[in-house]
Amino acid sequence: MDNAKLNYKKTIFVGLAFFGITMFWQTYDSLIAKILIDKFGLTQFWSGAVMALDNVLALLLLPLFGLLSDKTKSRFGKRTPYIIIGTVLAALSFMSLSFVDNRQTMVMENEGIVAKYEDKYESILSKQDVTRAEWELIFIEIGDPEITADFHEVITVNGSLISLNDELTEFQHRDVSDVYYNYLNQEAWAVTKNDPGNLILFLGVLFVVLLSMSVYRTPAVALMPDVTLKPLRSKANAVINLLGSAGAVTAILVMTVTGVNNKSYVNYTPAFITIGILMLVALLIFLITVNENKLNEQYELEVTKYGLEEEVEDIVDSNGKLPKDKLVSLILILSSVFLWFMGYNAVISKLSDYAPKVLQMNYTLPLLVAQGAAIVSFIPIGILSSRFGRKKMILVGVTLLTICFGSAFFLTQSTGFLLYVVLAFTGIAWATINVNSFPMVVELATGSNVGKYTGYYYTFSMAAQIVTPMLSGLFMDEIGRTALFPYAALFVALSFVTMFFVKHGDAQVVKRGILESFDVED
Repeated sequence: MDNAKLNYKKTIFVGLAFFGITMFWQTYDSLIAKILIDKFGLTQFWSGAVMALDNVLALLLLPLFGLLSDKTKSRFGKRTPYIIIGTVLAALSFMSLSFVDNRQTMVMENEGIVAKYEDKYESILSKQDVTRAEWELIFIEIGDPEITADFHEVITVNGSLISLNDELTEFQHRDVSDVYYNYLNQEAWAVTKNDPGNLILFLGVLFVVLLSMSVYRTPAVALMPDVTLKPLRSKANAVINLLGSAGAVTAILVMTVTGVNNKSYVNYTPAFITIGILMLVALLIFLITVNENKLNEQYELEVTKYGLEEEVEDIVDSNGKLPKDKLVSLILILSSVFLWFMGYNAVISKLSDYAPKVLQMNYTLPLLVAQGAAIVSFIPIGILSSRFGRKKMILVGVTLLTICFGSAFFLTQSTGFLLYVVLAFTGIAWATINVNSFPMVVELATGSNVGKYTGYYYTFSMAAQIVTPMLSGLFMDEIGRTALFPYAALFVALSFVTMFFVKHGDAQVVKRGILESFDVED
């Protein structure tokens, strides 16, 4: 096994499907919730409920398509047919979604919400030294007693309002902005409630998009362990995640170039169309370069060559089931996956709403920093994982992620630039977790049921992503947008506890020479 090396070229081409997946999800997570809140007027809770829809479908369909692809035989292989069908349908329906959004944008412009509010008060919103008097002018013009009462509650200190000419503290300014944007949200909902046709159409097309993504996500992810020797999977997963980050960076750049990274009422059509086309291009390159059946044949030859024939009895007992100790580890790993996704997905799905409205900054550049940090850290993380083990590296990543989310709560408009630092470390932490967690799950699988265990992994991650957009949204509706990061830090911290007790899922560490240190094996 000491001579076995990962075929990077093969792994990169196999990872093109994952490139398309992460490019899509980065765009989806960044834009859909923002569209639902700003243009349709849904609350944080109900926008979270819609965002959870893809995860409801995933919970039901990912294990199914994992099992179906395990049993599929075709001239294209067992995973490739699902990748083709899912990508084509998802890309086309995603592009169609943009036209519905454009119709709603025109409605918002015709109703005067854009010009009357956000554009008119932008200069005040962007200032750091805002007085009570300046905010009073806004709320007097709005003329809504309930909103004015909420405003006065925020700027009350020890039972008394601050004086008209006094500047608001950074935290008061942050909370007053929240009151203002909640009012815009209510105005948008009044328009949608009066004519819900666009919302119904938007949700209908979105359902088709999400159904299409569910068809091929598990088969696409399962393809890597299908054609990669077990001791090389953490390294291969680092490469796959590197491609995933490249996909996310591509999506962020598209959103930045198309100008959708800050304002609430922009036209998202160019971003949706571009991402859909890029998904189809990635699929075309994948089909040209990947012959799944041939790769499976090469895998079988390598298994024999290096004496890695799978000893099923080492994994399962005489009844074909995992022994109790390994089953407990599997449950603990999957529980950890659930908990850290509860925290991480809450931030990812709400950051596009949080950053512009709380910190008065765009959200794409911080996300780009996070992805860039993840990209440069994947290979070093693979090396460290080979030396210290998957579990230890995950615990380090979880600790760092908890610190990042906990510290982000204290950022204000004047210190918002530190979000770049926080998200850079967030990217490193999440990469550390991601590189090692999926291989720990499939380490407990046999060659014939990798798809099923891949389905388990995504079932637990999707279950978290069903709950957390709604639960975090509920806290943000009741407490304010600033509840986001403490919420996320709590759940990530809990995942440390469950992960600490995991006993299985680490592959045997293979020591390498100095010149081979970048050829990570574990």
